[in-house]
Amino acid sequence: MLDHIGLRTTRLKEMFTFYEAVLAPLGYSKQMDFGVAAGFGKDGELPFWIGEGPAASSVHLAIAAASRADVDAFYEVALANGAKDNGPPGLRPEYHEHYYGAFVLDPDGNNLEAVCHKP
Repeated sequence: MLDHIGLRTTRLKEMFTFYEAVLAPLGYSKQMDFGVAAGFGKDGELPFWIGEGPAASSVHLAIAAASRADVDAFYEVALANGAKDNGPPGLRPEYHEHYYGAFVLDPDGNNLEAVCHKP
């Protein structure tokens, strides 16, 4: 259904640096950079964009992780790069029995999650 999602920020370089770091453990990277906007993803697909502009409102963004270890790594890297804890790695059985996620707030206050649905 969705082709891509975009966040706007007034702290462009800070957000580029933050997302380059926290997406790396999940296998994603900055694939395209126009200076005023950058696309993140892998294998030439760019489902996530950060662009220059006022942050209108916070969003919840859940990013797929291949393993629980990747979720753990994402969480540690995010905290080391200035994110605020919003829920440590762990099972969330209220969603389903294998839902393993971690939540952080990015520098603009967006709720960023890494999630693995595998046992």
